Amino acid sequence: MAKDKKKQPRPKAETPKGFRDYFGADVTERKVMLDRIAEIYHRHGFDPLETSAVETVEALGKFLPDVDRPNAGVFAWQEEAVPGGGSGDWLALRYDLTAPLARVAAQFRNDLPMPYRRFAMGPVWRNEKPGPGRFRQFYQCDADTVGSASVAADAEICAMLANALEAVGIARGDYIVRINNRKVLNGVLETAGVAEDQSDDVLRQIDKFDKVGRDGVSALLTSGRKDESGAFIDGVGLSETQAAPILAFMTAKGDDNAATTENLRVAVGNSEIGTEGVDELTQIAAMLKVMGIDEDRVVIDPSVVRGLGYYTGPVFEAELTFEILDDKGRKRQFGSVAGGGRYDGLVERFTGQKVPATGISIGVDRLLAALRAKGLAGAETSGPVVVTVMDRDRMADYQAMAAELRAAGIRAEVYLGNPKNFGNQLKYADKRGAPVAIIQGADEAVRGVVQVKDLVLGAKIAAEASLDEWKSQPAQTEVPRNGLVAEVRRILG
Repeated sequence: MAKDKKKQPRPKAETPKGFRDYFGADVTERKVMLDRIAEIYHRHGFDPLETSAVETVEALGKFLPDVDRPNAGVFAWQEEAVPGGGSGDWLALRYDLTAPLARVAAQFRNDLPMPYRRFAMGPVWRNEKPGPGRFRQFYQCDADTVGSASVAADAEICAMLANALEAVGIARGDYIVRINNRKVLNGVLETAGVAEDQSDDVLRQIDKFDKVGRDGVSALLTSGRKDESGAFIDGVGLSETQAAPILAFMTAKGDDNAATTENLRVAVGNSEIGTEGVDELTQIAAMLKVMGIDEDRVVIDPSVVRGLGYYTGPVFEAELTFEILDDKGRKRQFGSVAGGGRYDGLVERFTGQKVPATGISIGVDRLLAALRAKGLAGAETSGPVVVTVMDRDRMADYQAMAAELRAAGIRAEVYLGNPKNFGNQLKYADKRGAPVAIIQGADEAVRGVVQVKDLVLGAKIAAEASLDEWKSQPAQTEVPRNGLVAEVRRILG
């Protein structure tokens, strides 16, 4: 007797670690938000661009395959070897929307209008350790200008970002877009006499300004300091004289943009590159002013240092300033939801020629979480009107009702489960969040009428009304068949 084949184990019905599923309300809220942002970008002359989710690892550039872990940082794989043609290409899921733009700008440079303004929205993937609020797949929303070295392009990006935040519902006073410039920092480091191999260490220390303050950064730039636990942290090793212009840079924020730029001129001293950076910030501030973007929306702020190691000129960061409660019930500012700047060297990898570019990236999930925290998203999404089925043989009549509602712009569906138990149909409508149910049995069909049940009002009556009120069924109305659409419109308001 033949042995029974071993039963294959059932697959686990679970989301892979670091990933998540998005259901109706999540998808709808995100789409509404992105549509509003897209309208702002489109109004500024930017065109949408959708690139492949998969790029060659060579094109991505940052994470090249190695022997031990070929997919470090990205989800990468090697195509099967082509017979007679050696090994296949290494491919990877995109980890941001900027690297694909650089490839597109190089590949289609003879076809695209230059400067090229584009916006892109979509998922990106990073092969990193997941954690609370940290996922391996998340959405980004980018806008970039490629092919313009003018700081007018940077000013336009900043204005557009401020307008986009307001378009999704963030009020003035609840956000600020901050601007800095890598050239200013380069000038400060030049004036301070910081060696090239020390610049990254200096950047890391001044990034701690918000946490440890001026004196703390001063110690970290020089001889070092003890942290809160008492452990000693080695300093960069600069002299007090070298640290002075860096601290002047970090504390240059004045009462307005004019005061800030004057303080920055002092900090950069005689550095040519530093002076160029201050001039660029002054021009950006002037352009924003004539564009109607005041300093309560976009401001020059030397404390923006994240990303300065990557960007080549102006850098931007959008911060939400309203308070929320953290996991421990403590008040804190919501924080950053977008960042960007000028990156003039990215396209050069493909062309060998410098192609100026500047742009911004919004963290979609983070901005949506902010809208929910402010009560600007997350409201219950209304489901479709449900046409119930009282008679299987009259399915065409029910489909006709749904079609009429859809033609009138009303979301509607016919119940397609087992119609035997009418109570289950109403339970289904409730689970769908349906605002209205349509009922027509044989008697109603003969008389040419339909019953229109206001499910929202019905739920309220069930919870609050007296027995007599409940028995009077004010939530259910009988109307002529040809008055169906009008009655549903009345209920939906």
